[in-house]
Amino acid sequence: MSHGLMSDHGQFGDVRRITWIGLIVNLALSTVKLAIGWFGKSQATFADGIHSLSDCSTDVAILVGVRYWAKPPDESHPYGHRRIETAIASLIGVVLAVAGLGLIGNAARMLMSSGHRLPAPSPVALFALIASVISKEILYRWTVSVGKRTASPAVIANAWHHRSDALSSIPAAGALAVIMVSPEWAFLDRVAAIVVSLFILHVAWKIIRPNLKQLVDTAASKDVCDRILETSLQVEGVRDVHAIRSRYIGPGLLVDLHVLVDADVTVREGHEIGSAVKWRLRSKDELGIVDVIVHVEPYECPGQQQGLAIEQ
Repeated sequence: MSHGLMSDHGQFGDVRRITWIGLIVNLALSTVKLAIGWFGKSQATFADGIHSLSDCSTDVAILVGVRYWAKPPDESHPYGHRRIETAIASLIGVVLAVAGLGLIGNAARMLMSSGHRLPAPSPVALFALIASVISKEILYRWTVSVGKRTASPAVIANAWHHRSDALSSIPAAGALAVIMVSPEWAFLDRVAAIVVSLFILHVAWKIIRPNLKQLVDTAASKDVCDRILETSLQVEGVRDVHAIRSRYIGPGLLVDLHVLVDADVTVREGHEIGSAVKWRLRSKDELGIVDVIVHVEPYECPGQQQGLAIEQ
């Protein structure tokens, strides 16, 4: 199966490979940032370490899940197992949201309880955050390229998880830079932790929203449906098309539609026209259509349809 979906073991191997690399990088970064944040008294760095640690959990989810969503359709799952990938992508978003809410609560509590009498974080924390920004941005670009090439929403979601870690380190690093110059502004470390957490929540919503739409069988966009209609009408023998329905299974689109053909064509000819519509739609890689069900109906001219309506 092609047309925008992962179709062979080599592509799934790419997913496993980049995810293993991400897991190793995240383990190293989270260990360093948590240690420096704890011993260096930097709440922002510690929050960023929790963010990196949550990346590890989503890496593991993909490594486990790819073994299941890579399976071909079977008797119990005739449409395949790609909804598992959608569920895992949603799980990544939920993990991010929970982590973000927890970090906001912790930072706000410490800020209110400690006031402005906060110890200045260690300068080492700043260098840890700068290293995190650089390494996670590289990892994001690498991972998102694999996700786009394999049309995997879970891998793309994980790539954004990497980028959220990189970008969320920026306000934390800025706060620490200010504190190094003016230690009396040490409370900015907690403020930066809250900013990091809000950014995490924003990314979580961007990940969860499109995957929830898939899980509730939201149809393709109007632009895609218009392309389906236009492409179907280009097939010779098709007089009209209606009742177009669609839904996503992972990154792939399932479509069923009614094709109207001349009423006097044979069953074989009608079947051939329907097959041509199906082939034409699946050949449009940019639409990501993996399967099409075509219902063939007789076409009646408007005058005949009106006459039948009057007689009834």
